[in-house]
Amino acid sequence: MPDQNTLLLIYFVAFFLLAFVIRSVLVYRSTGINPLVLPRTQDAYGYVGVAFKVLMLGCAAVVTLLAFVPHASNWLGVITPLEITCIKGLGWFCLVVSLVWMLIAQSQMGASWRIGIDSANRTELVSKGLFTISRNPIFLATRLALLGFFLVAPNAATLALLAAAEVIIQVQVRLEEKYLLGLHGSAYEQYFSKVPRWL
Repeated sequence: MPDQNTLLLIYFVAFFLLAFVIRSVLVYRSTGINPLVLPRTQDAYGYVGVAFKVLMLGCAAVVTLLAFVPHASNWLGVITPLEITCIKGLGWFCLVVSLVWMLIAQSQMGASWRIGIDSANRTELVSKGLFTISRNPIFLATRLALLGFFLVAPNAATLALLAAAEVIIQVQVRLEEKYLLGLHGSAYEQYFSKVPRWL
């Protein structure tokens, strides 16, 4: 049986492949459009795009260190009071639920799924399935995954990643809300008024 840090690495590789690589390929095959639309501009959109990439690299670096470097958790500032079995169990629960939730929400978005804001291609307003209870179920899954990561490996690095992700995601959803309002008008206004941002 792999140890916990190896399982974390396996989880994050699976998460990346399933939620980003495979989903991107499926959308591209069905639409001919690259769903990765993180701009390299000097405005807020560009800043969030760069910040998201740095966040992903940070997660990859931490999980790789934990898996391959003995005692890496001590270097990363382990938070000892949280190193207990029930908290780690809760963390794994968050990780599993977040991945399942993410894949369901992405499937329900279908061809409208994007990483970033695609102002060049019109997407449909998705308001079915998980989108009837949350306007942002995919970002909600991401927040839950990073919370789970912190609970399974409680240290200063995973706490910093969790805090940074929270800021990035909160900014991004507000940028997306503004964009969707401009794109869908009254239909989005009605959806916005009925469904909460998170839950």
